[in-house]
Amino acid sequence: MNTAMNIAAKLRARRVEARNRKAVNRAIDNAATTAMRHELIVMAQAQATNLR
Repeated sequence: MNTAMNIAAKLRARRVEARNRKAVNRAIDNAATTAMRHELIVMAQAQATNLR
């Protein structure tokens, strides 16, 4: 039973990561200025390195 919950939690976490990745990519694509785009990219890279 514990394994099934663990798998479900991992799937949920992967879905959240995918949703966040899509949101960040959408924000980068819709950035008003080049400077804002670069700032979003830097923030996304900083968060990705902190997660691992």
